[in-house]
Amino acid sequence: MTSGKDISQASIAAASGSNRAGRPLEPGLHIAATPIGNARDVTLRLLDAFAAADLVLCEDTRETAKLLAIHGIAARLESYHEHNAERMRPRILKRLADGNAVVLVSDAGTPLISDPGYKLARDVIAAGHAITALPGPSSVLAALCVAGLPTDRFFFQGFLPAKAGARDKTIAELNSVPATLVILEAAKRLQPTLDALALGLGARDAAVTRELTKRFEEARRGSLDELAAHYKAEGPPRGEIVIVVAPPQDVQTDDATLDTALAVAMKTQSASRAAADVARALGIPRKRAYARALELAPADPPHNEP
Repeated sequence: MTSGKDISQASIAAASGSNRAGRPLEPGLHIAATPIGNARDVTLRLLDAFAAADLVLCEDTRETAKLLAIHGIAARLESYHEHNAERMRPRILKRLADGNAVVLVSDAGTPLISDPGYKLARDVIAAGHAITALPGPSSVLAALCVAGLPTDRFFFQGFLPAKAGARDKTIAELNSVPATLVILEAAKRLQPTLDALALGLGARDAAVTRELTKRFEEARRGSLDELAAHYKAEGPPRGEIVIVVAPPQDVQTDDATLDTALAVAMKTQSASRAAADVARALGIPRKRAYARALELAPADPPHNEP
């Protein structure tokens, strides 16, 4: 008996192309998830939809064409992305009014997650057309599965703002969210983002996942400080990145406890180093500890004029 791992791409393509022709797809918009890396994660339902659709809307037609080629399916492809969405939506609505079956996909994962697809879904619903989800791969859920952090409640942030001021403001807002955080990030910005998260959220456990479902999939776990130090030493990794951060601790640190810990630490360390150590020990944002350390630090003695 042949195992699933022994099935070649060619045999998958042959089966997909020959057995799916003629299967009907109901008129309306079908929002479909595509593999996030491993092409074998495609669902049978998506292959049926590709083969029967009147039109497939893609973030990048070249990427979707590669997936179709692997599975031996031909389909009419058109681009739909943030730069042409306003112009394309009336044309798509016209097709739906004519009874077409339209499939919407992104380059990887589920459309509408960190892309403009929700505006199309909103307009399709307003126009009274059918809308259907074809669920499948998701980098958000894959990252949560391998992070080893609480999954009973999570908050999907997506990408943080690129500019430091706006990023830090957003992180401050995330500090009080009582849930595991899921954050997307570009590899080149990973280390400064981890630094900012450690400063704004404190010594929380976290995981940096990359290349999920691909050959070099990795999940690196540790505190935010530890992860920031690792990538500062090693440099930015390659691949697609998802950061998962543990929720805030239940125990709230009062000002008196913080002051006592800082007073002890600053007997032998600078305010900056003491704040970092105390924040890590108490599980509080480093920014809070450092601000209080500056208030507690003795002022420099005045210089006497000769």
